[in-house]
Amino acid sequence: MPKLIRLYITNVAIGFGVAAAFVAMLLYFDVANLWHLVTHSDKGVLAVLILWVSNGIIFAGVQFGIAVMRLKDDDDDDHHGGLRQHAMERDYATIPVRVDEGRGRQPFNRRR
Repeated sequence: MPKLIRLYITNVAIGFGVAAAFVAMLLYFDVANLWHLVTHSDKGVLAVLILWVSNGIIFAGVQFGIAVMRLKDDDDDDHHGGLRQHAMERDYATIPVRVDEGRGRQPFNRRR
């Protein structure tokens, strides 16, 4: 099995395990009266299953994202710091403007 697939499966399992612990704590501490709602309803098991799966998807995604971001590239051990790129310098361009000698420098909306 490729390393990336093994990494993904491992982190998804960890994420769903954390989600199971999270849902168990929600029910144990009776947050928002969830324990009463689950135990006194005929759809309580389905509600817990949906809560676990939805939280599992979130926690698995976060866990896998953290694992990918922590991967280390061993090829760049001798390079420290960024690339030394030169800063851009401004180079102004001159644009010739034709001036009408008859009118001078008067505003355009002025009438004579």
